Amino acid sequence: MGPGPSNPYPGAVTAAGSPMLGHLDPAFLDVLDATCEELRQVFRTENSLTLPLSGTGSAGMEASLANLVRPGDPVVVGVNGLFGERLCEVAGRLGAEVVRVEAPWGQPLDPDAVLRAHPAPRIICVVHAETSTGVENDVAAVAAGKGEALLVVDAVTSLGGVPVEVDRWGADVCYSCSQKCLGAPPGLAPITVSPRARAALRERPPTWYLDLNLIAGYVEAGGGRAYHHTAPVLMVQVLHGALQALLAEGLEASWARHEAAGRALQDGLEALGLELFAAKGHRLSSLVTVKVPADLPGGLDEEGVRRRLLEEHGVEIGAGAGKLAGQIWRIGCMGHNARQRSVETVLAALGEVLGR
Repeated sequence: MGPGPSNPYPGAVTAAGSPMLGHLDPAFLDVLDATCEELRQVFRTENSLTLPLSGTGSAGMEASLANLVRPGDPVVVGVNGLFGERLCEVAGRLGAEVVRVEAPWGQPLDPDAVLRAHPAPRIICVVHAETSTGVENDVAAVAAGKGEALLVVDAVTSLGGVPVEVDRWGADVCYSCSQKCLGAPPGLAPITVSPRARAALRERPPTWYLDLNLIAGYVEAGGGRAYHHTAPVLMVQVLHGALQALLAEGLEASWARHEAAGRALQDGLEALGLELFAAKGHRLSSLVTVKVPADLPGGLDEEGVRRRLLEEHGVEIGAGAGKLAGQIWRIGCMGHNARQRSVETVLAALGEVLGR
């Protein structure tokens, strides 16, 4: 029940025992094509270039920016947590003119402030679900006013569990990860690229491994499959198993299940006398943040509570990240774990450790 990885769907576990196939085996290419189509459904997009990148969610972030940013580009980044900070870091390393638009950690970004930050940004970056704070940012409002800017969206902690509407929003690039609401192990970064963003991709980006034009030559069906690098075959099969489970349930049903479980977790934490961290009205259902109480029992510190939860109850929760280290706990409610029984388990264990 930490901020990821989450427990995988049973279908993902079963797929982990699949026979090993070559990355150019027609049987595997069928699985890859099916996985890309499943990702289009989950991203809610028709984008042809939609695929599971080799690497974790951070690879999705790096690929998104490395393939678009040119030195000197004005890039507006919303920063209200660690992953907004990381977007600034990556864009800055690529030579962008980074324009930070900040909000206090735990508060949502002001979409108008993001849109006013620069008269003609080439790229705007927004974290939809800020994993470090448990805040959901209003991507739709930023997308509605972005004009000619390319919009890059981090959906690492939202895709599959919180509504993500790539085409309806008009997001140009959106990336996520396999190990959170999608219910698979870590190792893949689902990404989707609009035709408009695809036309703007750098011909020779400062990364070979994450060059989306080169990778497209292997991933996209309809022609010869140009070898780029050896795809993580088993991980794609496992993600395919997880996506089959998610889509069999139904995307809207999954969103509703995550919302119900997240709300039950938030209500239960408050019933224990704990204070939630993220601003009311902008709290994620998939990742709940709660302040560490000042009156911990028996000389326990923040880390000691988490250790006892893990060792005595088999329950993992996450520590605060960045400047929130030691101040909050992050409790994931994602994928197969977004269920009432998981919520009841973590609340009972936390209540016992805290003596509440």
